[in-house]
Amino acid sequence: MAGPVREGNLEAPTRHPLDWLNPEFHDEAALHHEMERVFDICHGCRRCVSLCQAFPTLFDLVDNSESMEVDGVAKADYPKVVEQCFLCDLCYMTKCPYVPPHEWNLDFPHLMLRAKAVAFRKGETKFRDKLLTSTDAMGAAFAHPGIAPAVNAVNRVGFVRKALQNLLGVDAEAWLPSYAGKTLRRRLGELPVQAEGEPAGRTTGKVALFATCYMNHNEPGPGEDLVAVYRHNGIGVILAPQEKCCGMPKLELGDLEAVKRAKDYNIPILARLVDEGYDLTALVPSCVLLFKQELPLMFPGDSDVMKVKNAFFDPFEYLMLRHKQGKLKTDFKQGLGKVSYQAACHQRVQNIWPKTKEMLALIPDTQVDMIERCSGHDGTYAVKAEFHDAAMKIVRPVVSRINQAKPDHYGSDCAMAGHHIACALKRGEPEHPMTLVRKAYGV
Repeated sequence: MAGPVREGNLEAPTRHPLDWLNPEFHDEAALHHEMERVFDICHGCRRCVSLCQAFPTLFDLVDNSESMEVDGVAKADYPKVVEQCFLCDLCYMTKCPYVPPHEWNLDFPHLMLRAKAVAFRKGETKFRDKLLTSTDAMGAAFAHPGIAPAVNAVNRVGFVRKALQNLLGVDAEAWLPSYAGKTLRRRLGELPVQAEGEPAGRTTGKVALFATCYMNHNEPGPGEDLVAVYRHNGIGVILAPQEKCCGMPKLELGDLEAVKRAKDYNIPILARLVDEGYDLTALVPSCVLLFKQELPLMFPGDSDVMKVKNAFFDPFEYLMLRHKQGKLKTDFKQGLGKVSYQAACHQRVQNIWPKTKEMLALIPDTQVDMIERCSGHDGTYAVKAEFHDAAMKIVRPVVSRINQAKPDHYGSDCAMAGHHIACALKRGEPEHPMTLVRKAYGV
């Protein structure tokens, strides 16, 4: 006899592989059937209503329907929920009581990803969204000494931004990333092609840095800071010899074939580095999560994907693992005063605990206020005209905390989130936590 249905989940969340190669995955009728099932569970719980706009959108559709139940919501309105989900994963990892191994087997983010993949295959994805997620192409075009300053200057001109909003739907008030005249790869051109390191615990003491499109083309400073901090702590650092975009922007678009192409390029390079004894890291939490979670769920039978997963670390996770083994220097030269630190969603869901906060807390004369609220940026969500107001609403609690704290420094592990916060604050400039650590070391 079956036991009673449990109200909530008492076990740690687990994730099922993403069955994206199964023909049923892209079957719209099967998708709608599963969405109705999951939406009905969400409607009966409503615990996630404060996280993002996806859930308020769903509940408004339900409450305004004739039956005031999910069966009263038209299937044609389901995309209104899907387009508000930016796959932060917080509902799955921090709120939902019905995720696996609960028998209701609810995975809202991956259901939204499936819906995005179906829409992409049907040709419903906007040109603007394809363009904004083509980070390699735009970086290759604009991140040059003679081009970047002109592009950056034009992006600050009001009437140009208005035209961009009218033509592409890129919000005229949203923060847009600048392009670097000298990329991170050029700046770190003096790094050796091989490095040595002293093993400690799970770490080898030598790291290959996956530069990421954003840090390479847009904001190379924190990459230089990472190298300085790691070298100061006796960690050998090299750059991955080649790389393409990790694939996370295309994953969030639902273009799973593009994710596969990125995987087919990057994984063999990174797997060889692991075979040579290197650990792996990247400064963008979304990229780390892609290698640690999403690719293994998409390609669970690929041994090289699993090899890379097991060797990939968040930058501060790596430093704190070394600290446990007595291999982290604490010879800080200056305190930082008050630091408001927004914990990026894609770092929080890695289940590594707040390693950035732990690192900053080691610095004398430093008080860290960690803000566990979403910034609402999501790479492209905040720059889209139809979602920018929602993104500014989501970031409001973060801004409120920073205004109350009156910190000496503020920022996020996600540099883009930091800039979106600054856009909402309308004052000051965000500083990446790795930049703050380097400043404290005085190196």
